[in-house]
Amino acid sequence: MPDSVPAETVSARRSAETPRVSRLGFWSLIATQFQGAFNDNALKFLVIFLIIGNNLSPDEEETKVLLVGSLFSLPFILFSMTGGYFADRYSKRTVTIWTKVFEISVMLFAIAGFALHSLPMSMVAVFLASTQGALFGPSKYGLLPELLPEKELSWGNGVIELGTFLAVITGTVVGAHLSDAFAGRQYYSGCVFLACSVIGLATSFGISKVPAADPAKTFRANFLGDLWEQGKFIRRDHVLWLAVAGNTYFFFLGALLQFDIVFYGRDVLHATATRGSFLQAAIAIGIGLGSLAAGYLSGGKIE
Repeated sequence: MPDSVPAETVSARRSAETPRVSRLGFWSLIATQFQGAFNDNALKFLVIFLIIGNNLSPDEEETKVLLVGSLFSLPFILFSMTGGYFADRYSKRTVTIWTKVFEISVMLFAIAGFALHSLPMSMVAVFLASTQGALFGPSKYGLLPELLPEKELSWGNGVIELGTFLAVITGTVVGAHLSDAFAGRQYYSGCVFLACSVIGLATSFGISKVPAADPAKTFRANFLGDLWEQGKFIRRDHVLWLAVAGNTYFFFLGALLQFDIVFYGRDVLHATATRGSFLQAAIAIGIGLGSLAAGYLSGGKIE
């Protein structure tokens, strides 16, 4: 028998092993993303249904529910550029792990807010949880081309969107159910979220180690100026501009419909929080299945 393995054989073995390692890292990313989206949406809808159950005046109730929606959305405007900086400056795997550590601290804060029956603290927890999602987002999507070959990117995008909306479905239903199940003892709900965050931290360690994309990148404190510059860059690419505009409109419409359904379920259908959440789940199922179908229909072509 030969004492050494030919270089060609070693190279072939490495090529055969790379997809397996990358695929393990990819599914770890999917699991981590699923947990984060689940927690964010379960917490948001739990707080919304707590507001609805407080017997407030209709105007005050609607104002607070819409405020929760704003607190959930605002971090993606304020901190997505910061998340993009972290995703370039450091390894995206490292960024993911540390955002999960931050998420655990947020859930501890949420438990304190629930234990004190403090609605303001609970609403701040929604804002902080969404901040974690905004910081994680660029690393989440940036990891895909580092974990998958180019021909599988459309499929990978479809899977991650499907996983996201499955998490939205389960988070919406579970958040509504927790509002009924732990009425007056919502710190138990916070403990459920905390346990999920710990699981998400564990799965994040399974993501493949990747190098930093731009270790020399400098941080720009003026995020509005940075956003304006990126907007000008996007407008120079007509197709990219249309894609961003379409995506923005889609999520605007989805958010609007989501809050309409909350009040429709209560005022028109007179449904409980748990039953009303099934309407939200129906929307997410449609979006998730459409996302997966789009990935397959692209035929592996990146456009």
